[in-house]
Amino acid sequence: MNTIPYILIAIRFILAPVIISLAYLNGAESRFLILGLMYFGLLTDIFDGIIARKVGVSSEKLRRFDSQTDLVFWLSLGFASYFLNPELIKNEWPAILLIFVMEALCYLISFMKFGKETCTHAFMSKMWGLSLLIAFTYLIGFQQAGWAFYLTVGLGFISHLDVILIILLLPKWQYDVPSSYHAWKIRSGKQRKKTVFFN
Repeated sequence: MNTIPYILIAIRFILAPVIISLAYLNGAESRFLILGLMYFGLLTDIFDGIIARKVGVSSEKLRRFDSQTDLVFWLSLGFASYFLNPELIKNEWPAILLIFVMEALCYLISFMKFGKETCTHAFMSKMWGLSLLIAFTYLIGFQQAGWAFYLTVGLGFISHLDVILIILLLPKWQYDVPSSYHAWKIRSGKQRKKTVFFN
């Protein structure tokens, strides 16, 4: 049981190049297979943390591995969306650029303050992940942006602001911080209880 969280994270990491290859080599023929892999990847993301906390192996190393794998996994779906719908993605480049800039800011501020990447697994980031799932379902499965795309851009902006606030408020680097409110409580010397189903 102790190795299952690592296996689930590794599976998600391996899915990333598979998704990119399918989109690049097979094009539209592979879009529903890519969607299936995306939903499977999301399940591995949900259960790796739950199992890790349940069996007591939720460590800094595991959570950092999980966080960076998430980034690689969602980026692969972004590249897949581009290969399948290049014109659609090009039309939305300002919004996409905004999210990339916010992501880069999170890493930059965290490295400047703590000397390592951010690893908050915040609640708003989880909500953003669900919105990404919906947006990529529309982009890859139906070749549409629409409300799902703009919802994920809005939530992405808010969730990144929350992460930046968490970084600025934390007195020292810490993983699994649900929100900037929790970071403020930690700064005030109050610790919180962790749960099996949420970090």
